[in-house]
Amino acid sequence: MDIQRPRGTRDFLFDDMKERKQVEDTLRKVFETYGYQEIKTPLFEDLNLFTMKSGEGITEQIYHFQDKGGRDLALRPELTAPVARLYINELQKRPKPLKMYYFGSCFRYERPQKGRWRQFWQMGCELIGGRSPDCEAEIIAMSAHCLEELGLENFEIHIGNLGIIRGILDGAGVSKEEQDEIMAIIDKGEINELKSTLNKFNISDKISKILLTLVNMQGHQEIIEETKKIVSDNEDSLKALQELKELLDILEAFGFYKYTVNLGIARGLDYYSGVVFEIYVHDLGAQKQISGGGTYNLIELFGGGEVESTGFAFGFDRLMECVRLCGAEKELPNTVDVVVAPISNDEKFKAIEIAQKLRKEGIKTDVDLTGKKLKKILSQADNLQAEYVIMVGARELKENKITIKDMKSGNQELLLLSQIPIYFEKL
Repeated sequence: MDIQRPRGTRDFLFDDMKERKQVEDTLRKVFETYGYQEIKTPLFEDLNLFTMKSGEGITEQIYHFQDKGGRDLALRPELTAPVARLYINELQKRPKPLKMYYFGSCFRYERPQKGRWRQFWQMGCELIGGRSPDCEAEIIAMSAHCLEELGLENFEIHIGNLGIIRGILDGAGVSKEEQDEIMAIIDKGEINELKSTLNKFNISDKISKILLTLVNMQGHQEIIEETKKIVSDNEDSLKALQELKELLDILEAFGFYKYTVNLGIARGLDYYSGVVFEIYVHDLGAQKQISGGGTYNLIELFGGGEVESTGFAFGFDRLMECVRLCGAEKELPNTVDVVVAPISNDEKFKAIEIAQKLRKEGIKTDVDLTGKKLKKILSQADNLQAEYVIMVGARELKENKITIKDMKSGNQELLLLSQIPIYFEKL
């Protein structure tokens, strides 16, 4: 019987995992440098958590099931809703803002294609209870910092503020339901569909022209002044525009100038309430977006009070593809530092003892347990990229000595057993 892995999933081999761990560790280090702490939520949650957030239609896109107690559960399709649920259950009384990050796998039942999998990973963060432009700027600067630490240069961060377009729609008396439909179309970038939808909702030519102009505006700080002229008679839009300007000024204080103001970013989800941003790497082709985020109020939707927060998540699998294509080449860590080789079966116990002492000092150590000849042990040590081989022979042991071989230089030297810890202190 030929059993294959499920469609839309992957196996990761040794080097794959080294690469992924290297990137994961880099992101963790950056998040923690900014004062974020790690959390972890269950792989499955109550189905209602996701239908409340995204509507009943999401059940067609996710793995959901009943457990033996008849409860409706779902494998998590993303991590923002579980984080909001965790906050409501565990953290509401903590002082704010709360800084947290997460890393974990998610599941969606969709047609597998290039860059899309049924099991995928997200790594991101949430700053709960901190809506000010200062907090938003920190989140965006931190996302850029992560990419720079990975050696990526060819990325773009596009920033907008939903309040600008929402203000225009509110002023025109467009209902919330109609606004949500319009924002979803803007998010897809379908200009022709947007035109026909504005016409369907009987939105005036003047308002339609303003909206179509705004969603096509991209640039730098100059966009602020241009937009101010267009929305000059709408107080809500002007307020959102001022918030965006403050954000850009603070971003530059963080030392980040590599942004694009893009008023056509909508994110397509009605719980986003202000600043939104997306990160693109064009080398990835059609699947160029590797991250998205913004300010949202999801906690209130789940009954937790009005607590606005800012967050983002990297699509970790796309980020890995990005690192392979464009990142600074980094040497993968070796599997072991030292291989201990008993010359014969008589030295096996002593070899194990030496290996254990090194392991307890935090040195990655392997020891031959299969009775291989020395030549084969040396060959295996080379494959494992070990830096040293300790050869344990009967004649040397009589003098309480072993032979150490430097695998790079090929040099060998005799050491007393008592000198081994000192010799490997540099590891």
